[in-house]
Amino acid sequence: MALRGRPAAALPRVRLPRGGAEALRIAWRATLFSRLLVWGAGVGALLVWGNSARARDFDPSGLTAPFGAFGDALVAPAARWDSVWYLSIAQDGYGAQGRPAFFPLYPLLARVGGWVVGSPLVAGALVSTACLVAGLAALHELTRLELGGEAARWTVVGLAVSPMSFFFSAVYSESLFLALSAGALLAARRGRWWWAGALGAGAAATRSAGVVLLVPLVLLAWSARPRPMPRDALALALVPGGLVVFMAAMALGGHGALAPFHVQDVWFREWAGPFGGLPDAVVAAWDGARQLLSGQREDVYFTAAGGDPFHVARMNLMLFAFLLAALPALVGAARRLPLAYAAYALAALALPLSYPVGPQPLMSLPRFELVLLPLWMWWGAWLSRHPRARGPALALSAFGLAAFAAQFATWHWVA
Repeated sequence: MALRGRPAAALPRVRLPRGGAEALRIAWRATLFSRLLVWGAGVGALLVWGNSARARDFDPSGLTAPFGAFGDALVAPAARWDSVWYLSIAQDGYGAQGRPAFFPLYPLLARVGGWVVGSPLVAGALVSTACLVAGLAALHELTRLELGGEAARWTVVGLAVSPMSFFFSAVYSESLFLALSAGALLAARRGRWWWAGALGAGAAATRSAGVVLLVPLVLLAWSARPRPMPRDALALALVPGGLVVFMAAMALGGHGALAPFHVQDVWFREWAGPFGGLPDAVVAAWDGARQLLSGQREDVYFTAAGGDPFHVARMNLMLFAFLLAALPALVGAARRLPLAYAAYALAALALPLSYPVGPQPLMSLPRFELVLLPLWMWWGAWLSRHPRARGPALALSAFGLAAFAAQFATWHWVA
């Protein structure tokens, strides 16, 4: 049942009947269909066009290509770009510059899995895919609790075939974070505070935005009826513990406790004030539109980035389109879901929008949006209420997924 316009303070603590089997079935089917699409598009593009000429520049050690021509083609949709960072950490730790930007839980799982299956790359892809199933199942139950069964079903499908969801089966931390954050929120809504705290701690050890889960968890605890006992509320203090443990490990390793944040300079991320990256994003998109409409490359409008000005323009416009797409979802989540959800989405968006990248202000924004569950819960609710638009919307989304997966697999930068 939708909780439209209902203040968070009035929320009861709800316990649903068990629906785990149905949630897993829907999550598995969505994962299977979407991953077949990702692998078909990725491997097909690689066979037709081959890799970008700059592939070796970004993976000089060949960590993403250890299996020979046939095997490398099969794993191409799972191992590109930041996969090199995760695999290098899984292989020999945090010694090299730049690595502390990548939080430890995912590469640790890839390393441990690599001992079992013989390859951190294969283990990472298996971990990602398993976490995708678990994360979608948890998201289904969370959405069913808040918005009903139909919205839950289409939330899972909508996220699975979203244009950037190929990251969920790649050697990236997105699917692990999805599973942990959805699990933490679901546990909180069911009043299982120690589970919520433990899963939140895992999320905070997976990526920097994990600690932001404190925002919705505290709001959910405050709005629960009856209120959690003090000892249960204390469980939420576990959430920043994931970050603290990582910082302590960095300090003991000689990198400095703040290395995970200072190293962002490698990617030209700088503090611009709360949401200070928005003006930069508008300028980049405006200059990109001017560049493309001009039809010439001699006069460069956006000078902060090097390279082909048309490519820069297309990327900045694409990233700005993802930002615009998030706005109605954020408003919709604020209207249809308890306050905790919209507050979480807004706080999580504040991180990349306050630390823009000079040459590409919205760099990686689509990946950050990919795990913002309230946005997808609103999208699933919208799909459930508009059956005539559902087919075209999902078909367009799946086409985008195939196109982006093809670019990713051939070493072309996506997000």
